[in-house]
Formats: sequence, structure tokens, C-alpha cells
Amino acid sequence: MTRILIADDHAVVRDGLKHILERAGKFEVVGEAADGTQVLKLVRDCAPQVLLLDLSMPGRSGLELIRLLRVEQPALRILVLTMHAEQQYVVRAFQAGAAGYLTKESAATELVSAIGQVASGGTYVSQSIAGKLATSLQDPQGEAPHLRLSDRELEVYRRLVLGEPLTSIAAALCVSAKTVSTYKMRLMEKMQMPSEAALLRYAMRNHLFDEEEDI
Repeated sequence: MTRILIADDHAVVRDGLKHILERAGKFEVVGEAADGTQVLKLVRDCAPQVLLLDLSMPGRSGLELIRLLRVEQPALRILVLTMHAEQQYVVRAFQAGAAGYLTKESAATELVSAIGQVASGGTYVSQSIAGKLATSLQDPQGEAPHLRLSDRELEVYRRLVLGEPLTSIAAALCVSAKTVSTYKMRLMEKMQMPSEAALLRYAMRNHLFDEEEDI
């Protein structure tokens, strides 16, 4: 039995995933995490073989967690399961150390197959995701402004584009509003954008955050 830790901030999603995995008969769900802090603790306590990880959770983002866990738990296999199909997330996840990447619209059979492949030491990407990776290799976008951002700055940018106020972003990321303001100022400087309106226009023009929020 492959030991699985599910990390997603929506209980209904975790319940659905647990049902799919238990029904497959070859996986044991050893823990469930609802935020980034819980992920780190449960990985240490439950010793999963595979982490099924959402990228957007309260506290540490999924990209930050991948980087941390690749250092702390190098044997852990990480399969991203997220709503984000945008190219910059796919590329950043694999650069951070993920072993696979799926979107939440994937079929249950594909999820089971992906976990099995990742658990056995392989990598997994769906056909549509593979196309995005191929595109990024063929056209790396040079010095596109958003590529200058850190993972945390990109997350703040995404939330600003979604219209979240600084206080809400601070609460979601478990930092102070002042810290979020610093991230905002830094990302605007890196991208050389004079205003939030300019940030929004850039995101829309480059289709950076096209995926709608899931439940």
C-alpha cells in the first residue's frame, strides 16, 4: 500500500480524493492537511511516500512547500493537484522539485495512474500540461516581467488580480498586512509597473491567472 498525504484547504475536495484513493485499493491515506503549516508537520509525523499537494493554501504556498520538502524530505514524491493550469505554475512546480502535475479537472482514473507512476519513481504530466512545458522550452519568454518574481510575490500578485484586499491576503498567507505591502511594492518594482491597474492589464494581456477559483 502506498502511503498518501492529501494537502488541500477544502474539506470536500479532501473527502473526494480520499474516497477515490481508498476505492482504488492500493493506497493508504495517512493524513490530511488544510494549510501549509500542517503539511510540514504531517509529513514529519506520518511519513507518507507521496504528497498530493494543492498549490494555493493558507500559510506557505505549494511552491514554497515543494522547495522546502525537497531539501528536508528528498525521498518524498510530490504530485501537484491544482486548479492552476497556467504555464508559469507548471514550470515553477517542476523547477521546485515536483514529480508530477495534474489539474483538478482530471479524471479519477488519471489521478490513480499518476500517483502510481510518481510513487514508483517516475514523473507524470497530462497531455495538456506536457504541451505547456514544451511551449515553455521552445519560447522561454526571455525576461518577461512576471518571471522575475519569487514564488511568494507571484502568489501576492495572483491575489491582487483576484481583487483581494491586503488584509485578506495577509490573513491567507499568515503574515502581516505590512509584509504584504512590502511584497506588493517589491513586485511592482521588479515588473516596473506604476500602478495596480497596470498589474491587472499585464495579467489579463498575458493570461497569467485565467483559471477560475475552485470550490
